[in-house]
Amino acid sequence: MSQLRNAPSGKIRTFVSTHTSPTAADLDAADPLAAFRADFDIPDGIYLVGNSLGALPRAARDYVNTELDRWGSLGVEGHFTGALAWKDYHELLTDQLADLVGARRDEVVAMNALTVNLHLMLVSFYRPTARRHKILIEGHAFPSDHFAVESQIRQRGLDPETSLVLIEPRAGEETLHTEDILAAIAEHGDELALVMLPGVQYFTGQVMPIAAITEAGHAVGAVVGFDLAHAVANIPLRLSEWNVDFAVWCTYKYLNSGPGGVAGAFVHRRHVADQSLPKLLGWWGTNVATRFAMDTTFDAIPTVESWQLSNAPILPMATLRASLDTIERAGGISAMRAKSEQQIEFLDRRLAETLGDRIENITPKDLAERGCQFALRVTNGDGKRVFDALENARVFCDWREPDVIRVAPVPLYNSFDDIDRFVDILDGITS
Repeated sequence: MSQLRNAPSGKIRTFVSTHTSPTAADLDAADPLAAFRADFDIPDGIYLVGNSLGALPRAARDYVNTELDRWGSLGVEGHFTGALAWKDYHELLTDQLADLVGARRDEVVAMNALTVNLHLMLVSFYRPTARRHKILIEGHAFPSDHFAVESQIRQRGLDPETSLVLIEPRAGEETLHTEDILAAIAEHGDELALVMLPGVQYFTGQVMPIAAITEAGHAVGAVVGFDLAHAVANIPLRLSEWNVDFAVWCTYKYLNSGPGGVAGAFVHRRHVADQSLPKLLGWWGTNVATRFAMDTTFDAIPTVESWQLSNAPILPMATLRASLDTIERAGGISAMRAKSEQQIEFLDRRLAETLGDRIENITPKDLAERGCQFALRVTNGDGKRVFDALENARVFCDWREPDVIRVAPVPLYNSFDDIDRFVDILDGITS
């Protein structure tokens, strides 16, 4: 098995400016990632919604067309021909995904869709007993996660009323305190089978303390997993080092794989070869050497690939490969996070200087507790009108009920000028 992939170092590069408060022009001129904007097709306007759907990597067209040409010229032989052979195509994504999540190669695979992967992981890692049967999630979990967890509880003949623990923010607050999460884990410890939380909360943009949660869950005997949909390619991750049991994510947000793009999964090395784990089986998870012998005895691949069910969706994987290659050329997560932190600080400053108390950002202030996304609330309660006006001004963002406008400056293709113009437009709408 391979050794641990190069995990993000956490070191942040800084840009130097002669100004006490650098302008957007200063920051764009000093930005080492500025040229990568040209590697994306960006809708006309200001595109600040990469937290929902990333922009199109221009290389994706070439990568997809290559596979269409191979299909046309090779037909079924494309499965076995050349360096892009379809039977092994998912492996082309593995190293780069492992780098992004801080994992070993044998712990990461691209497959399925996010909620499918979550169900697969819950089949394996939610193993309730008469005493230890509870799953802890957040009260404002993404609906699909909540539905998946509830359905898995019911599949075991249990009742979510007694087996589902919801952790909520304190009264009058929007985000969770680390001490409250850890206290809830300790409180339910003897009955807790699984802790299942997001890496970054989809509504508020809060980064969860993944390492601390994992340690606390393990201390009481629970399995710990994460939905990293809003975390991968947004913040540095070290899943192997943090001993996370499993994680799942989509790739159409910060990984720019396109609508409905193929998802990813992580299973820690200590679990991947454990044949005692319950698992849903498919032919793509069995021994590669004998897979096409069509034997009906399942011989699990001794990696996370044993959770695969069916052969890879090549065209969606081609778009993801194009994006991953672009991210690698840009310097990976450490380079993107360096710029992202500057963008966060710049937008914080511009909002404070220009909008004052007209806009509230409910995302945590500490850089360690936030990624690209801002969750903005219009303080006079007129948020939906403001959102509609932003859309009419060709500012791409999104609305989350009941009252939040989400915007996300993405370092690969958003400029500091994008942020500057967004604040000016927002100022004009709310004045």
